[in-house]
Amino acid sequence: MKLENKVSMVTGAARGIGKEIAVLFAGEGSDLAICDVNEEILAETKSEIESATGRKVLTAKVDVASVKEVEDFVKKILDNLGSLDILVNNAGITRDNLVLRMSEEEWDAVLDVNLKGAFNCIKAVTRPMMKKRSGKIVNMASIIGLMGNAGQANYSASKGGLIALTKTVAKELGSRNINVNAIAPGFIQTEMTDKLADEAREKLLGLIPLGRMGKTGDVAKLALFLASDDSEYVTGQVIQVDGGMVM
Repeated sequence: MKLENKVSMVTGAARGIGKEIAVLFAGEGSDLAICDVNEEILAETKSEIESATGRKVLTAKVDVASVKEVEDFVKKILDNLGSLDILVNNAGITRDNLVLRMSEEEWDAVLDVNLKGAFNCIKAVTRPMMKKRSGKIVNMASIIGLMGNAGQANYSASKGGLIALTKTVAKELGSRNINVNAIAPGFIQTEMTDKLADEAREKLLGLIPLGRMGKTGDVAKLALFLASDDSEYVTGQVIQVDGGMVM
């Protein structure tokens, strides 16, 4: 029970990597505050976790790009669960296009959710974590933020910015015993990658030394390490989960 008596906030937790992290954290003893923009699937995830683990699960529909919605959710967490020990900034979207064709809306939407959303959440949890003089913040970056990718200028910029944000906040909050790290997943088996054409999938697999896509559990296990006491002396780091794709 690595997270016993802890309260974890996970954004974008209705499905995929976010859901896997929430399920694992609950299994390790943490009460949860999970949010997403998809209320229906979020409610199903809440029911699954409560039935399987018996942990408290607080939910809300939250657009992380909205300062007010994030602040209201954090207040709700503190009022109902009494504490906030761990933040996982997992919410993210894509709006892929070539730079020549990318609209302002496509650029703004991705930067608002992926980067501004993480900033909003970090800012909202900083005060209660500083007051406790402890906390763990885990930001979900991407190898695309390290290497770039044609057709994803907005996504790569948001994830590269998130990596820089991680390092800066780690320096600002380290003296208060708050660890801030980022995970950079490679190609993970999710609904998003399931849509890849066979030819594109084979091309990608040829770039991965381990010869396969990762699983959501591979990312969740690293998130657990970074959220637990096992990583007390780890901060400001970007750890890749990519099968060796980027070295």
